[in-house]
Amino acid sequence: MRFQTDLVPARLTRRYKRFLADCVLESSGAEITAHCANPGSMMGLAEPGTKVWLEPNDDPKKKLKYGWRLVDHENGHFTGVDTSLPNKALKAALMARDVPELAAYGTVRPEVKYGTGSRIDFLLQEPGLPDAYVEVKSVTLSRQEGLAEFPDSVTARGAKHLAELATMAQQGHRAIMLYLVQRTDCTRFTLAADIDPAYDATFRSARDQGVETLCYGTIITQQGVDLADALECVI
Repeated sequence: MRFQTDLVPARLTRRYKRFLADCVLESSGAEITAHCANPGSMMGLAEPGTKVWLEPNDDPKKKLKYGWRLVDHENGHFTGVDTSLPNKALKAALMARDVPELAAYGTVRPEVKYGTGSRIDFLLQEPGLPDAYVEVKSVTLSRQEGLAEFPDSVTARGAKHLAELATMAQQGHRAIMLYLVQRTDCTRFTLAADIDPAYDATFRSARDQGVETLCYGTIITQQGVDLADALECVI
């Protein structure tokens, strides 16, 4: 998934109201406000002074002319903060049949209504196979070296999605919870049970009911975000 325009470096001043981030452009020193497409807490990623990469736009329909895309850890590693990007990268991989566990499916349908007022990220279909319901979560939290965690805040919505996946599994469909780690410095994944015990419990119940778990990493550069190899799940 390529960024539409070249990213520009900046320093974060503050992130507030969930979707806003004040930054100082490195090129000019100008202070601007960027859109932050991440509803989570962004624990460990929003400290003042953090180097970030912004995507400028000239869309007259957009009030904010920059979108916050990356955190630069300044050690060769990046974290992607835009929660919409993983689905775009994964869609391309699913259509190219680059996800081995799901490569048998030829039809990829995004945002299909199901459950109780929900939409599944991807419904995969193939004649002769059970439908596969794939829910995707973007993972950006890391509190231990090399270990990614989800969630970074309490997520009742995430627990609801797990329960609805469990219902699909009980009906005979494949139900897959896919965690996409938007960090290049992690090789393992686990649940942050201390942050949201209810989510952890719902996950374990869903797994017992047949929900599958997949975890993949991402390749992140200033040019874009792409699917990488599977990561070890420590759950």
